[in-house]
Amino acid sequence: MTFTELLRKENNDLFEAIFDHPFVRGLGEGNLPAESIAHYVKADYEYLNAFMQIYGTAISKSSAREDILFYNEQINFVLNSEIHPHRNLCEVIGIRYEDLQGYALPPTADHYVKHMLYHAHYGDLSEILAAQLPCPWTYLEIGKHLRDRFQPGEDHPFSPWIHFYADGEMEELTDHLRSRLDELAENVSEAKEARLKDAFRKSCQLEWAFWDMAYNCEQWPSEKVVVK
Repeated sequence: MTFTELLRKENNDLFEAIFDHPFVRGLGEGNLPAESIAHYVKADYEYLNAFMQIYGTAISKSSAREDILFYNEQINFVLNSEIHPHRNLCEVIGIRYEDLQGYALPPTADHYVKHMLYHAHYGDLSEILAAQLPCPWTYLEIGKHLRDRFQPGEDHPFSPWIHFYADGEMEELTDHLRSRLDELAENVSEAKEARLKDAFRKSCQLEWAFWDMAYNCEQWPSEKVVVK
């Protein structure tokens, strides 16, 4: 069993919880509150900005040109390709994508970004991979799960979103990240392995929490109206 196969096995509970989350189910069923979709897009736009910055940190910690080229290509992927599922969501709720950009991260998304930034700045390339991998991996499996369960056709409102993650470049990206992490995790110390596992599991937990944050339109306490 490879290291990433072990990670997937040990975190199956979180993957299953993500598949069963009402936001994810709503994508498959074609029915989600507009305010939840807007909240998701606002947060995910800024999250992906941070994801690209972490790719940049990975470049600074890479000695192999192959790694530098890969991360450079992934920055381009986020900038030019991963906007398509966002635009699908915006079209469904009738809001311009540009009108959902530039918002402050809600608490959960803010914590997720800082969790990855911590490992990016204080860890090595293997830690960056462990912290980032759950994002593309869970989205890949979400897309396949929803595609196979709901078989969305052209009339399904979220069909472009589902097929982007199920049938697009996400599998190639996930396979590459897994393969690279397997290489770097080979022959690491027990302490290092535990650190990688912790980074991965926390990111899985935060993936679930991100969906929950979006579904419930999570806000900072100071932004809530307090009724006395």
